[in-house]
Amino acid sequence: MSYPMKMIPTFLAAAGLAILGSLSEAQSFDVDDVVKAHVIPGWRGSDGRHVAALHLELGDGWKTYWRAPGDAGIPPRFNWAGSRNVSEVKVDWPMPKQIPQGRYMTIGYDSSVTLPLHVAPKAAGQAMQLKGEIELGVCREVCIPVKVSVAQDLPNAKGKRDPAIVASLAARPYSASEAGVSHVACRMSPMEGGLKLSAVITMPKLGAREVTVFEVGDPKIWVAPSKSERQGSKIVAQTEMQHVSGRSFALKRPDVRITVLGQGRAVEIQGCPAG
Repeated sequence: MSYPMKMIPTFLAAAGLAILGSLSEAQSFDVDDVVKAHVIPGWRGSDGRHVAALHLELGDGWKTYWRAPGDAGIPPRFNWAGSRNVSEVKVDWPMPKQIPQGRYMTIGYDSSVTLPLHVAPKAAGQAMQLKGEIELGVCREVCIPVKVSVAQDLPNAKGKRDPAIVASLAARPYSASEAGVSHVACRMSPMEGGLKLSAVITMPKLGAREVTVFEVGDPKIWVAPSKSERQGSKIVAQTEMQHVSGRSFALKRPDVRITVLGQGRAVEIQGCPAG
């Protein structure tokens, strides 16, 4: 697996968009026909934090990407700088699907998706407004980048839990313990311009096609799509990593997140212990 340095920066994943369509083709689409976005207000928790959600409704046949888009594509990017009395917004990700895109396998959502948002206030007990811009890659016959804006006042009182948000929270990947992961062992080795990472994961089978995704927590470290195979009770997966600047870097094992996607199920493993 070899990747030239010019491919490393995050937005060069947008090359995946160019595979299926040109900018001139993209300009013929009305964004409202491709994707609609709004914030579900949600409820205020007893700890003062608020649970809301970003709901994306995709046009017929359109798809969008998960936080780690797979072989090609752009992960969503969130900018909540316009919000009022908001100190932090954390996004929860329901289980995505494996989506073939030409000769590539991408990871994302079709039809619609509800992304739970955990919103922390700057001043507890005060009103909050969530306002933001979201950059998305979306695909049908062509793939295009789009930007949508949302704004929503969040109720300053405890309320009923919204069933759409609750359902999306319940659709998260299983944790390692929930899925019966019994052992994880990772090895790192230097390569020209970066690191190679291999992992052996002992866990029950998730179906005929299992895809392993590595994330490292640092957006400046580019992670190649992994190669993985099932060997009995184990999954053996390998990937390569390079820094966008081309310089050397250190990888913190506890920050590595491994997600195994199967048929209708997924497992999320935090940490990559030596072994």
